Amino acid sequence: MTEKRIILEMGTGNDLYGQDYTKAARRAVQDALHHSSITLFSKLDLDHKLMRVSVTIGVQNPDAVDCEAVAADLPRGRAEVRSVKGGLDVTDDEAGTRHVVATAAIEAYLPDMAGTMKLRKT
Repeated sequence: MTEKRIILEMGTGNDLYGQDYTKAARRAVQDALHHSSITLFSKLDLDHKLMRVSVTIGVQNPDAVDCEAVAADLPRGRAEVRSVKGGLDVTDDEAGTRHVVATAAIEAYLPDMAGTMKLRKT
C-alpha cells in the first residue's frame, strides 16, 4: 500500500552537562512534537495506529542514542527511530566537558487516502 507524508516537523534538544546523547535526542523529539497538533484523526474518525512515524535523530555519536527510548516518547502511531551523524558537540576545554546538541526530524505517513472509508475506526 502506498503512503503519503502528512507531517514533517523539526526540533532541537540538548544536554548541556550530562553529555547524554539519548537525553538530547528525546528533548529534540519533544521540541518537534510541541510544534504540532494533529486533529485529523478525530475529525476524520481515523485510528491513529494507521500512522507510521519515522524519526531521524542527528547527533555526533549516533551509536550512543537509545532509539527504543526515543520511540517510547511518541504518543501516536507506529514509531521507527534511527540515529545518524549530525547535530553538534560543543566542547568546553577548560571544564573538560562536552555539550550535546541533537536535531530531530519527525515524519508521519498515512496510507493513501483513496480508500478512506476502509480506514475509519469501527
